[in-house]
Amino acid sequence: MKSASSYLHGTSPSEQSRLSLLNRLVNRGSLSALDLRGGERVLEMGSGLGDFAREIARQVGRRGRVLGIERSARQLKQSRHRPTSSASRVEFRRGDALSPPLRPREWGSFDVAHARFLLEHLRDPLTAVRQMVRAVRPGGRIVLEDDDHDVLRLHPSPAGFPALWRAYMSSFRVLGNDPLIGRKLPALLHRSGARPTRNTWIFFGSCAGHREFPLFLENLTEVLASARKTLLSKDLIATPRFHAAMQSLRDWGGRPDAAIYYAISWAEGRRP
Repeated sequence: MKSASSYLHGTSPSEQSRLSLLNRLVNRGSLSALDLRGGERVLEMGSGLGDFAREIARQVGRRGRVLGIERSARQLKQSRHRPTSSASRVEFRRGDALSPPLRPREWGSFDVAHARFLLEHLRDPLTAVRQMVRAVRPGGRIVLEDDDHDVLRLHPSPAGFPALWRAYMSSFRVLGNDPLIGRKLPALLHRSGARPTRNTWIFFGSCAGHREFPLFLENLTEVLASARKTLLSKDLIATPRFHAAMQSLRDWGGRPDAAIYYAISWAEGRRP
């Protein structure tokens, strides 16, 4: 199978746990922005553990259908074994975003094609978006959600964290990926032949007094911990500076005035 992705974080059990946590934190905002009306046929590219695909299936109801495409055999296996009341409306297939395993009659049949946190890990995101445009019917929607890591702000800033975050962004480039893909989503839609119709942000942050703040902090620390091997092996940051910044981040999480400001880039286009 052709490799379309250089995923920085791996597929360890701890990373699967982080991804499940991430889904719980962002699904509500993503579903609201997606604005499904019921009965849609939805293609979910890079479906991962399948949590969001199952949420979509609940939204589209009995007349709808969701097809999830996932490259990782480990994640696909877990997604197929998770219980859900909407199992009959969700199908998962192993495949690559650059060449999705759609049957001839499925091309041009979907009402919505959606991808979240996928394009930032692809060496050729434009080809993936072109495939999504090809998969939807004329007038169908292509919805992209992804990161622009440069928008992250922690306040007050933990000692050493800005340098660590810059190194983290550099690790994407070392792997041939794009840490700033979020700001380019409308351009990708345009270049893929779709007509960009809407862009917005989905807020992804919290502060120390909120009940979910520990979850946001856990996600951030796990993101960086899972990138440790790449950061250190590629000499993007010195080992002592990495560990000092990580400890500073953990200590910062105990401050009563700590705040995380971040947003997921969101863009929609339609196939002419």
